Amino acid sequence: MEKLTTNEIRQKYLDFFKEKEHYVMESFPLVPKDDKSLLLINAGMAPLKPYFTGVKVPPSKRVTSCQKCIRTGDIDNVGRTKRHATFFEMLGNFSFGDYFKEEIIPWAWEFVTEVLKIDKSKLYATVYFEDDEAFEIWKNKTDINPDRIFRLGKEDNFWEIGVGPCGPCSEIHYYKGTDEIKTTDDFIAASDRDEMTEFWNLVFTQFDKDEEGNYNLLANPNIDTGMGLERMATIMQGVDSIFEIDVLKNIIDKVTEVTGKAYGKNKAEDVSIRIIADHAKSIAFLIGDGVLPSNEGRGYVLRRLLRRAARHGRVLGHKKLFLNQIISAVMESYGKAYPDLLERREYIEKIVDLEEKKFHETLDAGMEMLLGFVEETEGDTFSGEHAFKLYDTYGFPLELTEEIIAEKGMKIDLEAFRKEMNDQRQRARAARGESSYMGSENSGIDVLEEAVSTTFTGYSSLSDDAEIVFIYNEDELVEHLEAGQKGYVVSDRTPFYAEMGGQVGDVGFIAGEAFKAEVHDTRKSRNGNTVHLVAVLEGNLTKGKANFQVAEAVRKSTERNHTATHLLHKALKMVLGSHVNQAGSVVQPDKLRFDFNHFQPMTEEEIRSVEQIVNEEILKATPVSTALMSMSDAKASGAMALFDEKYGDEVRVLSVGEFSMELCGGTHVKNSGEIGLFKVTSEAGIASGVRRIEAVTGMNSFELFNQKEKTLSELQDLLKVGKNEIVNKVSANLQDMKALQKELEETRKAQSLGYVDELLKMKEEVHGVQLVRGEVQNVEAGDLRDLTEKILDKLQSGIVVLAAKGEGKVNFSVMISKDKVKDGYHAGKLIKEIAAIAGGGGGGRPDMAQAGGKKPEMLQEALEAVEELLKK
Repeated sequence: MEKLTTNEIRQKYLDFFKEKEHYVMESFPLVPKDDKSLLLINAGMAPLKPYFTGVKVPPSKRVTSCQKCIRTGDIDNVGRTKRHATFFEMLGNFSFGDYFKEEIIPWAWEFVTEVLKIDKSKLYATVYFEDDEAFEIWKNKTDINPDRIFRLGKEDNFWEIGVGPCGPCSEIHYYKGTDEIKTTDDFIAASDRDEMTEFWNLVFTQFDKDEEGNYNLLANPNIDTGMGLERMATIMQGVDSIFEIDVLKNIIDKVTEVTGKAYGKNKAEDVSIRIIADHAKSIAFLIGDGVLPSNEGRGYVLRRLLRRAARHGRVLGHKKLFLNQIISAVMESYGKAYPDLLERREYIEKIVDLEEKKFHETLDAGMEMLLGFVEETEGDTFSGEHAFKLYDTYGFPLELTEEIIAEKGMKIDLEAFRKEMNDQRQRARAARGESSYMGSENSGIDVLEEAVSTTFTGYSSLSDDAEIVFIYNEDELVEHLEAGQKGYVVSDRTPFYAEMGGQVGDVGFIAGEAFKAEVHDTRKSRNGNTVHLVAVLEGNLTKGKANFQVAEAVRKSTERNHTATHLLHKALKMVLGSHVNQAGSVVQPDKLRFDFNHFQPMTEEEIRSVEQIVNEEILKATPVSTALMSMSDAKASGAMALFDEKYGDEVRVLSVGEFSMELCGGTHVKNSGEIGLFKVTSEAGIASGVRRIEAVTGMNSFELFNQKEKTLSELQDLLKVGKNEIVNKVSANLQDMKALQKELEETRKAQSLGYVDELLKMKEEVHGVQLVRGEVQNVEAGDLRDLTEKILDKLQSGIVVLAAKGEGKVNFSVMISKDKVKDGYHAGKLIKEIAAIAGGGGGGRPDMAQAGGKKPEMLQEALEAVEELLKK
């Protein structure tokens, strides 16, 4: 048997089936497309489901692929076993109603024995015990020894998931043992000893299981096979673990090089090394396929893997950032097979660097608290309340706390943790309060339960004559609304755009023969009605004919911002990368707001580049056009869906020349020149991996420049300099301020040193222990800790308890020398009692602890209690 690299095995497999007239498909991304049932692609056939179900027509009835997969269900076993991994590749060949068992069984045997040249004496096959057809094909169409074909039950050789397509399967196994295998029992025993490796599963989808449990034959049976590439590589390379195959060994070697730990010398360290190597692969491929770290969904999977890998670096004693060095080894192992990884390398490394830095900050802050909690814990059950505090305060995922605690031989009180989590959710709901569908102040918008079809005429006109068909107030349908009253109007047609897709509703006026009403807003009710929120100005608003007039200036301003949002979306993709996607949008008359996926704050240079691209497109006065087309044609044309809307069979596609093309039902300018000027007013993060840009256009941009000009003039007057000298003057003032601050800091330090000697003079002996306790003035919490440490250094042996008042609070600091810690004194327990007297709480390590209280008036009483507390 020839020793083959992982890349060679992959290529030989695809080439073999290409010769058998299979269409070679590239791996689908790990993020499922149009499949909400899956978080991530977890099997070779998963992205091909639309072809098996008939929803889509496959590019060929015969397909082969090597599919990237992620599974985290067994994440706790990764690194601890020889075969578990989060990222793996699945080789497969598929028939959509074309060939069946008679073809695939001989082909599989041909590939294994003639292409891979695996020793036939090492190979065994299994079939479903009722599948005589498969048994006979193995027996008559291959040269396998019939004594090496075993019939197994449903659990081993039948594939089904509830109702729907299913069928028997046949597996090919490689035997690593030496005992003679004669019977099914021998075969099962060898499998239990992990000597029998199943490496290729041939699934024969020939039945459709109904609700009653009947297996009905499919008219067009299918073939779905899966061969784990990593598992096949262990066989072809003669190794015992997937972590020893070439592509993973290269990554393992990089981990040992970076951490300075030798692989194979220490079992616990080997687990950490394997976890880092495995997770680094998953991290690179997930980010490469567009996943960003977040606190939910697939983003959480990525964050968990990245943080888990980073923490195991700490476990190995490596406290510096290191993951991108491991990512480089992943690129080396997989870049040739997946060139898109290399293309996105810089992007991947940026995200890894940002997230690893963020996690190190979290870990440093939280570990001190966690270890303090561990010290306080009696027995082997870690408090659920403590686990929740770590989660709530420092963002420690429960899984991370569980893992660290488990390493210390403890377990978390999960029931208490869940109770704390549930209590927090209840508090959040109570804080939000109850509100109706459209907000409590507009509860009447949903009074009309009947669905009314209102024709929107506002794309082409801002004025229209329409029939008012329903009038109602907050409580019920009415026949009329009098002057001074507010209510809701529904008509058969309207030029007013109802708030949707991020664009706010139109305002304006409705006028009849005997009334005039102002439209404050236009919205959609719960059942989809277009509802005008009105206030009657004159007369008596009744049903019948009326003129609907949209406020032109407001609509035009909104349209400028809406079209600018489309230009902004495209410009962001051009400047930041194709990963940028809309994550929310609001288009108002006075400004636009656009939320998008991105991993770090934009630089000033990036913001200016985006502004330049948008304004250059505006200056071109490019025609803005709309077209109605089918959803499939829209997708084929490359149109993006800007807003998170449900589209019908026919959609509106809005194009700004050739620059931008998006699905959009909103209203827009006629050409880009009408936007006037585009200016970004702010850029900020609103969630992990989500940024927000706010911007203005048209006259609002002009007003912004006027405001800035006014601010400069005011600064000029205050500083008494010319406009060109403002920056230099401010810079000089800041330098002066820094010098004064430095002088103040030195004064405070000198005062602190004075406290050291002063407090040491007050040293007392309590129960044979030297104790320094006292109040200090004008000392912040951080300086209080430093002062405590300085006093203990001079004291050498004993206990120091200091307190300092702040505005409406008091801070405490306790430090205990090592010899007294050995005697049983505990700073964390002591400070908890002291702080409680002053209306606070806290804890910490045996040698050092800090806490606060809300009753500064109780400071002296707390200090006086120290003597009694030390007796305990």
